[in-house]
Amino acid sequence: MCTEYVVPPGDVGAFFANLPKDATYVSFSAAAAYHAEGDIVLPQVQYLVIDGKGAKLTLGASSNGFTTPITDQKMAAQRTGSRYTIRDFASITGGRKAIDLQATLNSSVIDCRLTGQSEVAVDLRFCLMTRLQNVLVTNPVRRGFVVRCGDWPGASTSNSQSNHTVLDQCRVYCTSTTTEAFTVLNSGGVRLTDCISEGAQADYDLFLSARTDGDESRAANNPVVKTFTLSNFHVEHRLRKASIYVNMPPKSTVNLENIYWNSPIGAPVIVYMCGQLNVSNIGWWNPDFRIHTRHPVPHINFDACHKALVVTDEPDDSGKRCGALELVGDHAPNRKLDPTYVRITRRAM
Repeated sequence: MCTEYVVPPGDVGAFFANLPKDATYVSFSAAAAYHAEGDIVLPQVQYLVIDGKGAKLTLGASSNGFTTPITDQKMAAQRTGSRYTIRDFASITGGRKAIDLQATLNSSVIDCRLTGQSEVAVDLRFCLMTRLQNVLVTNPVRRGFVVRCGDWPGASTSNSQSNHTVLDQCRVYCTSTTTEAFTVLNSGGVRLTDCISEGAQADYDLFLSARTDGDESRAANNPVVKTFTLSNFHVEHRLRKASIYVNMPPKSTVNLENIYWNSPIGAPVIVYMCGQLNVSNIGWWNPDFRIHTRHPVPHINFDACHKALVVTDEPDDSGKRCGALELVGDHAPNRKLDPTYVRITRRAM
């Protein structure tokens, strides 16, 4: 039998700590505003709907919001049988995190506005086939969305990934301290569709990496990460380091399609380290835009892009630049950019 419970006014964390085991639906319908000073720990259940009903929720400074704490990989394997839908909050404000899901399969976060989290607004660890839809992140102090593998004892970059997670029509409105709007680490098959990054200057719009030890001075080395897709992405602010950072394994495919940078952004539009990169349907290109490669022999395909996106067949006199593509980083003085594996097809006339 499906059982619905209404969250009463008072501390939300305390209510969830004593939630009856037969709960399948929890409704925030008894008040317009709620507060949780600490974590809101979700129970181990087959499926639970948390319906905000348009309520506003504030979090204490140390709160991780809606969370599923994991102690080790054995517990994580057991918890993947639990699934949650968190939806329809007018706002979730404050806290270290608003959503901190760990070890879950096919959960979803829908129609929520998250504001002012100090660490990350949405943190997904070992969250397989998770869907984030119509989630608006405003003024994250550090990061907006993070999709990654587990970091508890027994977890590794190959046994606890957030594979095939989808972010659909999500937006990050950055504040001046924001580092990354979207971060995807050591997870395969992740897709970002119809998303936006805007607001104040940030470090990155998208930080994509599959380096297992976090050493970004070296090429990605995760053997089980194979694909990533970004489609219909809108960027409307300046960046400190790059709009999109790509460090994926050599035998992976990274598709960046239909991206619009609305003005010169003060940093490279792409910083490339490794991976098979496919850039397509770029309909507008500012002559000042640059793609930086840290790899002397990049593997990049450009297809159906604006004619202003020019990559020459040979480097210039410096040996470091082929049109919009430029070699950066520490290399031997005589090391030149080699565009052998750079292709341009169906260029707009």
